[in-house]
Amino acid sequence: MLVFLKEKLVVLAVPKTGTTALATALAPHADILVNDPPELKHAPVYRYNRFFRPMFEKACGVENLDIMAVMREPISWLGSWYRYRQRDFLRGKPTSTAELSFDEFILGYLEDEKPAFARVGSQAKFLEPRPNGTKAKYIFRYETPQETIRFLEERLDITLDLGRENISPARTLELSPQIEAKLREKYAKDFALYAWLGIPK
Repeated sequence: MLVFLKEKLVVLAVPKTGTTALATALAPHADILVNDPPELKHAPVYRYNRFFRPMFEKACGVENLDIMAVMREPISWLGSWYRYRQRDFLRGKPTSTAELSFDEFILGYLEDEKPAFARVGSQAKFLEPRPNGTKAKYIFRYETPQETIRFLEERLDITLDLGRENISPARTLELSPQIEAKLREKYAKDFALYAWLGIPK
């Protein structure tokens, strides 16, 4: 999470959406950088609303900060988690996907009681608006980084040069049509939100 008080902007870090590279590029310009632990670095809208927003209002005297985030196409997002959890340092651990096919990973994700390797959350849930009106005002697609860069450069009056960091191992993702259909049905909110982002506003 990055906070820019003068510009009244908060950048929330949705996992697996290029936020590490974004944080590296923006850190020198931010008033507040929350980089650890992961539960705070990747605070979703509900956690921001409950803990961070009141703190910023009281301690910094700044209200109504605009929230910005990046969302990734849902299957690609899950594929990034799947590849990330194949890394050697996770081998032998319950969170490892090293011995699993992508179909098996998604089947685990579809369970109500998810196995450890499939507990990765939901982007729609991460970005879900709160009853008091707190929500992500700006959401950009991971697949069109030029839009994100343009917005940040204009809003913060800076020039950005984004690198690539925290890249997962390359691997072909094969998802059977039947399992994909179940995924799209159960996580319809994620697919609907991503589709809505592509509609001209």
